[in-house]
Amino acid sequence: MHNNTMVAGSKDRPPMLGPGRYSQWRSRFLRYIDTKGNGEYLRKCIFEGPYKLTSVVIEAVAATVNSPEVPQHDEAETLHNMSAKNKLYFQAEKEAIFLLLTGIGDKIYSTIDACNTANEMWIAIERLQ
Repeated sequence: MHNNTMVAGSKDRPPMLGPGRYSQWRSRFLRYIDTKGNGEYLRKCIFEGPYKLTSVVIEAVAATVNSPEVPQHDEAETLHNMSAKNKLYFQAEKEAIFLLLTGIGDKIYSTIDACNTANEMWIAIERLQ
């Protein structure tokens, strides 16, 4: 019965890191994130770091009867004006952190939880294993 329960939930959560099994866990974890719809962005967060906000060029808009002319200018990037691809990458960071914290045991949790990004967590896990 226990094995059936473990198999039933294996697609719903990342694999757990067991003592001395880092290479198997790494392989399974990366395969697990590849099954997620945003797996490409999860990998980028883990191996390259989080998406860094930049500035966005706002194109000029000619004046109309109801509004004044808007000249071309730069504006800080936010969730409201970033591209769809950048938004997926930006939002994947939170999920990558959650998946890493879910896939590790209590012994290294406190060390990993102190990291700020998924990339820092991944490096710390490798270092501890």
